[in-house]
Amino acid sequence: MEGVSYQRFPKIKIRTVRDDFMKFELRETDASIANALRRVMIAEVPTIAIDLVEIEVNSSVLNDEFIAHRLGLIPLTSERAMAMRFSRDCDACDGDGQCEYCSVEFHLRAKCINDQTLDVTSKDLYSSDHTVVPVDFPDSSTGLDNADNRGIIIVKLRRGQELGLRAIARKGIGKDHAKWSPAATVTFMYEPEIYINEELMETLTLEEKKEFVESSPTKVFDINANTQQVYIYDAEAYTYDDEVLKKAEAMGKPGLVEIHAKEDSFIFTVETTGAIKASQLFLNAIEILKQKLDAVRLSADTVEADEQFGELGAHMRGG
Repeated sequence: MEGVSYQRFPKIKIRTVRDDFMKFELRETDASIANALRRVMIAEVPTIAIDLVEIEVNSSVLNDEFIAHRLGLIPLTSERAMAMRFSRDCDACDGDGQCEYCSVEFHLRAKCINDQTLDVTSKDLYSSDHTVVPVDFPDSSTGLDNADNRGIIIVKLRRGQELGLRAIARKGIGKDHAKWSPAATVTFMYEPEIYINEELMETLTLEEKKEFVESSPTKVFDINANTQQVYIYDAEAYTYDDEVLKKAEAMGKPGLVEIHAKEDSFIFTVETTGAIKASQLFLNAIEILKQKLDAVRLSADTVEADEQFGELGAHMRGG
């Protein structure tokens, strides 16, 4: 309808932030924006990954293609990815993809000279740019960086076996290949709204209350040990499985609880590969989404100009 504005002003509330994990609330918007943000984080935020491998020597048990594939999947620190050029658009190397503006060079050379198996890992990759290196994962058992952390295993060598190679890492996005995706997982759920009918709940015996609470696969409800009243323990644990609603009907108590999804409120969980921090992934995704919306607005303006000026509008744009 002409003159009606559908403009909304989404709000973000950060709950938890770590280098590789982030949980936040997105409110006052709809599922289309929430899903667009999720898809951009997964597939359109650029990172740097190995894209070209030249094997100089390989006497390991793995063939060249297998090793090249494993190298491509090693996450590289990609803080400068947004500022880099895509190799196909780089005018400094005419799209060759092998210059300082659009690529980073790596070298690896390893040889086993004794009877002990040699693990060749991501720590054996030497980068031409100190800001782009294989991600160093902390020891998960201690939560602290481990000086003896061996990195990601590429191949194992026995006595006399050798591996030497040169690799070129380039900027890319997950839409082109999964190795460029900065996200291990990005999920969102509607924030649940749960209401307990206290009057109806009081008609249940303690045993029936326990059966009702235990009918949920996740711990959404619990019973207060002192008052023996059912209360909401963790609303966000609800997985929209309807098990408690079915249990209430089976007990002859429909309307015992009401559960609704807030259609303008979403809870996001983001885990990264370590290529970029979770907070930076979110900010980059917002920036890319804004660029896409600007492109849509420009396209709409162009169509409107064509309708208004016809061939003159196209001629003014050089069409």
